[in-house]
Amino acid sequence: MSLYLALKEIWRNRGRFILVSMVIALITMLVLFVAGLAEGLGAGNREYLEKLDADLIAYQANTELQATTSRIGTSELRALRRIDGVKEVGPVGFSNASILWDGAEEPLNVSLIGVEPGMPGEPPALAGQNLRSRRAPEAIIDRNVAVRTGIQVGDAITIKSIQGTDEEFYPIRVVGISGGQQYFLQPSVILPYRTWDKVRPQGVKGGNPNAELVANIAAVKLDDPAQWEQMAARIQAQAPDFEAVDRVTAYEATPGYAEQQRTLDTQRYFALLIGILVIGGFFQILTLQKVAQIGMLKAIGVSNRVVGLASILQIIAVTAIGVAIGAVATLALGQAFPPTLPIVFAPGAVSVALVTLLLVGPIGGLVSVRYSLRVEPLTALGLAQ
Repeated sequence: MSLYLALKEIWRNRGRFILVSMVIALITMLVLFVAGLAEGLGAGNREYLEKLDADLIAYQANTELQATTSRIGTSELRALRRIDGVKEVGPVGFSNASILWDGAEEPLNVSLIGVEPGMPGEPPALAGQNLRSRRAPEAIIDRNVAVRTGIQVGDAITIKSIQGTDEEFYPIRVVGISGGQQYFLQPSVILPYRTWDKVRPQGVKGGNPNAELVANIAAVKLDDPAQWEQMAARIQAQAPDFEAVDRVTAYEATPGYAEQQRTLDTQRYFALLIGILVIGGFFQILTLQKVAQIGMLKAIGVSNRVVGLASILQIIAVTAIGVAIGAVATLALGQAFPPTLPIVFAPGAVSVALVTLLLVGPIGGLVSVRYSLRVEPLTALGLAQ
């Protein structure tokens, strides 16, 4: 009975209910786009560190976990490897440059990541092969570079770098393509460590050939990954020059990451709050417009339970239609976005957003349900004395 009443009214007044569903669809699109933007920007900052093949990440002490200011020399790496419980240590260096390729109209800005071939820090190649030599002029590009440029395994690219005050160009061959490895909101090119040290931007042309190789962070694999907390404390106790943390702590310390995510989360919560108020307002108006009908139903013996359940089912149905329209429209529109736009509709984030939106409708409509239960038949029909 309740379901029949709910669907019958929706069909008889489909114009107004379609309007409500479209408003819910627009709110759904807003929430999903904010969620996608939060995921895209977050992934752009954390993707490389999040996927790092390491149990701990070591920084130079007193640098507040900032990779750009952390400096770890070869001697410090040797000391880190000697700590009991440490299995492997891979130096990782970060810098920025741009790349050119056949058919390029303009350079693509990338993060240059220097790694030790075969050591923690080198991402696995999903196509092609991994790096083979510390000095080879070869690179692994991440999926984002491949999507934006069309570069394939075996293609040649040119890294444009500032050496001193001059622009220098270095030919590099692509030997592999990895998954997404963005760092600092830029797609990544992963180079052997010696090659990276040669081509990265430097204040003096050619650098200092006698200088010690310096990394920004060290990727640490442990004999027992489950003991990472104890090992982090041991590393800092036995090697005071280091500060070791897990990957989550590392990427959350990336400059601007936490503030960015809090800002976008606030926008998402406000969008949901607006959704509750708007949906609640719509259904309250619809309930006021049908007070006489509700009174008639109660006058002929329909119980409050049936009336209330009909209202709830009606709200759920209209909300579900609106959320479905909004989700389909958002995902369809997302297919047209260029790959440079940092919006990622991750299945987990989208699912959470859709479930939350499906709950928003009934929550917003609770006031109208309560009002429909309080309608007195005689008063609604104008027969009360």
